[in-house]
Amino acid sequence: MPRAAGSGSTRMWRRGSASTSGHRAKRDDGVAMSEEQTVFVVDDDAGMRESMTLMLEQAGFHVRAFANAQAFLDTCGTEELGCLVLDLRMPGMSGLDLQRTLTQLGYSLPIIFLSAFGDVPATVRAIKGGAADFLEKPVSMGVLIGRIRQALEEDRERRGRAAEFLRLRTLFDQLTPREREVMELATSGMANKVIASSLGISPRTVENHRARVMEKLEVRNIAELCQVAAVCLSSGE
Repeated sequence: MPRAAGSGSTRMWRRGSASTSGHRAKRDDGVAMSEEQTVFVVDDDAGMRESMTLMLEQAGFHVRAFANAQAFLDTCGTEELGCLVLDLRMPGMSGLDLQRTLTQLGYSLPIIFLSAFGDVPATVRAIKGGAADFLEKPVSMGVLIGRIRQALEEDRERRGRAAEFLRLRTLFDQLTPREREVMELATSGMANKVIASSLGISPRTVENHRARVMEKLEVRNIAELCQVAAVCLSSGE
C-alpha cells in the first residue's frame, strides 16, 4: 500500500483479510452499495486521512474526509446519511466534543471512534454518548470495514423506522377526535358496549368508528391496531 508523502501514519493500519476491488460502485463482496450513504472521515492526521479514504474507496464506499471537526460541521447537515469514522484526539474540538455537539444539533449518524491511545474513560464516554464502536489504532482494515458495514446497516434501519413512524403518524393524523377516543378505548381492551356506554353513543356507532379507524390506519385486526396505537399514542398528539 503506498504511503502518504512525508508521513509514517499508514503504519497505524494493520492489514486485514478484506480484499479490495477498486470499483467504487460495488463493495468488495460484489454487493451494490447504497448511493446515498457516505462514510465521513474526520482525522487531523493527513496521512491517516488520505490512506483511510483510499482504502475505503477501494472497498466500495463513498467517502468524504475532513481535517477537523469544525470543517465537518461547516459542510455537513443533519440530513446526512451514512456513518462517521472519528478520531478521538484532535486539536481544537476533540472527537468527544464533536459527538456531543452532533447530539445537541440533532445529527443521527452512527459514530465509530478511532484512537491510538487506550483511554478507558474516553471509551466509556463515547459509548455512553451513543457511539456505534470504539477501535484502537492500529486497526485491521478488515475489522474497520466490518464495523462500517454494521454502522451503515444501523443507519438504514434507523431511517426505516423513522419513515415508518412518519407513515403511521400521517395516517393517525387523519382520525377525528372521536375516532381517536374509540381507538384508545378499543386498544385498552374495552368491548364495544362498554365503549358506547363510556362515550354516550350507541354500540353500532362504535362499530362504525372502529371500522373507519381500521380503514384509515390500514390495519387488518386489533393486534395491528394495538401496534399502531402503541407508536402513535405514546408519541404524544
